Amino acid sequence: MQVFDCDQGTPEWYACRVGIATASMFATVMASGVGGAASKTRAKYMRQLAGEVITGKPTEGYTNSHMERGHAVEPEARKLYAFLTNAEVKQVGFIRNGEKGCSPDSLVGQNGMLEIKSKLPDLVIECIERGTFPPEHKAQCQGALWVAEREWIDIAVYWPGMPFFIKRAYRDETYIAEMSRAVAIFNEELAALVDRIRAYEPEPVPQEESPAIAKTLLAG
Repeated sequence: MQVFDCDQGTPEWYACRVGIATASMFATVMASGVGGAASKTRAKYMRQLAGEVITGKPTEGYTNSHMERGHAVEPEARKLYAFLTNAEVKQVGFIRNGEKGCSPDSLVGQNGMLEIKSKLPDLVIECIERGTFPPEHKAQCQGALWVAEREWIDIAVYWPGMPFFIKRAYRDETYIAEMSRAVAIFNEELAALVDRIRAYEPEPVPQEESPAIAKTLLAG
């Protein structure tokens, strides 16, 4: 297992992630299409990673206003979490463990992790009313525990002015085993795709016929 101390979103951080599936995309890796058909989002993600492996360069990152806002409030949420829990938090950039990786928002003590989510007020209220670990983040968070070899993860759902929602999840070994199989299959298919594309040779382009030959053929 390798731990990289770099700021998330920097060129160094993107370089750490080139060509490997990361926890934030494990739900996509595990996805299937309608009726058990192949998932289009899974196939697209595989092509993106194949392109990274072949070129050695990361895919250009996507961002939007919500993602930028979440990045901006993350330090505030981390400080509040540390204050409320009296926990020792450590920021890291990226963790790579074999052909998989994750970008935890913090490591907590010797056995824990922290995932910070910035959610609009209505979504914070939804989390509070459910009172359970947000299921939409299960794959990412259990994946992070698997990659980082940690025992538990706290998710901190934050929006300035709203109650701070914190919920802990422990390792779900059954789910992690299922995820491990899905990632292994995905990586095998990814390697096969890379081999096929590297071996690809364009078909010869037909030579343009001369005007004289064309006239002969038309006359015939």
